[in-house]
Amino acid sequence: MTRTTPAGTPLGDAFHVYDTTLRDGAQREGISYSVADKLAVARLLDGLGVGFIEGGWPGAMPKDTEFFARAATELDLKHAALVAFGSTRRAGARADQDPQVRALLESQAPVITLVAKSDRRHVELALRTDVAEAAEMVRDTVAFLVGEGRRVFLDAEHFFDGYAFDPDCALRVIGAGMEAGADVAVLCDTNGGQLPLGLAETVREVIDRTGFRVGIHCQDDTSCAVANSLAAVQAGASHVQCTANGYGERAGNADLFAVIGNLVTKLGMAVLPTESVPELTRVSHALAEIANIAPNTHQAYVGTSAFAHKAGLHASAIKVDPELYNHIDPERVGNDMRVLVTEMAGRASLELKGHELGIDLAAEPEALNNALHKVKDLESRGWSFEAADASLELLLRDEVGSDIRAPFELESYRVILDHRIDGEVVSEATVKVHVAGRRVIATAEGNGPVHALDAALRKALVPHLPWLDEVELTDYKVRILTGGPRATEHGTDAVTRVLVQSTDHDLEWTTVGVHGNIVEASWLALCDALTHKAMRVRSGVPTGGLRP
Repeated sequence: MTRTTPAGTPLGDAFHVYDTTLRDGAQREGISYSVADKLAVARLLDGLGVGFIEGGWPGAMPKDTEFFARAATELDLKHAALVAFGSTRRAGARADQDPQVRALLESQAPVITLVAKSDRRHVELALRTDVAEAAEMVRDTVAFLVGEGRRVFLDAEHFFDGYAFDPDCALRVIGAGMEAGADVAVLCDTNGGQLPLGLAETVREVIDRTGFRVGIHCQDDTSCAVANSLAAVQAGASHVQCTANGYGERAGNADLFAVIGNLVTKLGMAVLPTESVPELTRVSHALAEIANIAPNTHQAYVGTSAFAHKAGLHASAIKVDPELYNHIDPERVGNDMRVLVTEMAGRASLELKGHELGIDLAAEPEALNNALHKVKDLESRGWSFEAADASLELLLRDEVGSDIRAPFELESYRVILDHRIDGEVVSEATVKVHVAGRRVIATAEGNGPVHALDAALRKALVPHLPWLDEVELTDYKVRILTGGPRATEHGTDAVTRVLVQSTDHDLEWTTVGVHGNIVEASWLALCDALTHKAMRVRSGVPTGGLRP
């Protein structure tokens, strides 16, 4: 099923990247993994080259028990060792007779991580025992599991708080585990309250006092989990526990992708196979999909905005050399640099964006100047192109003289709202358009004015534009822009911005419309979406800037 050491990791057993997404990460509010989800997550992490994958707590959680049972036959891990998590024996009991400890063995996981309280206050108040018995609970359980052929890691819960309160107690607990055969004493910042300099000092002190191999597990309650993890590694920890995208309870855990990105690109540590590093972005997004959580666009290294540049000053420097404003080459982690075009844009921003979209604005300075003035004017009136590449591309191509004709000509449209006696609310739209030399009138209903308008337009156009059947509206976002010259205290006269995301199942593109009326703003965005598709149909090739 798995190897007992992370043989596929370049550093072998010298350094551990340990993922606990399937236990700690699953404690995030809103995440609920099925067993099939857990298996899929494990496969992705193993493919990335992570050394250890903690699968959950068998015996305590039925879903986790099932996961380990299925993993025995359904997982063929190439890089990682599968880890079962659990607690030490109960006070006053025997490890070999404790049902929770037996469940860890029955999981068939080759590695077991035991959690033990290392803060005297927790020992006395939560476990209701004394430090001597707490140490024996650790010693007996580790010795039993090692005797059964398992590799054991010890998670010292609340270690940093406990060490600050009573260092002798904290060291006595981890010492009992290490003397009994545990491989690593993992120092846990369970409450997430540590800061990097103090945490690093404690890690270094523990190593100097004990000589133990130590690991680090950080929560993100001070937004320092990644920094604390790196500080611990630089202080001598050789085992780091993380979760995908920083998932976890409360504020989360140390983000696996940020930690790996820093270890590889900043500290020069080969903690993943070389060919796996460019997979960081893809795997991060895939794991977000499984968790049913939208990827964090501003996530370090792997977020879509991690290498996005908005200010004109940045773009001018990037035009000379991309490294001037990128801390690494985005391709190292499988990401891309993007230039955002906004009211802050300068000539360089627009020129770089044109290049990204396949338009050579450098060769047409007059078109570049005209486009820049138009973008700034439109943005001052509420338009935003940084998330609407397709609308921006239409604007730029129009300036350089490309054929961006709309596939139809509007005569008029009308939308009415029908509130029926049974309480049902139905929208009805009628469009009158000229397409392929004909005047066409079509009417359709929808569950809202935009839906009805889209349905009526499709009904009118599909007989004349067969490719329209390929196009679907996949997302629709509305923002009311207050604070402008027409805005009132209640926003009823404010400008409305609409973003429409479309797909033809090969590509995705986003368009924008702005107007004081939400239906007209939606109409403008819909028209841009169809015009963009028509342009690509005429040219026979996809244009730049679209997402596959």
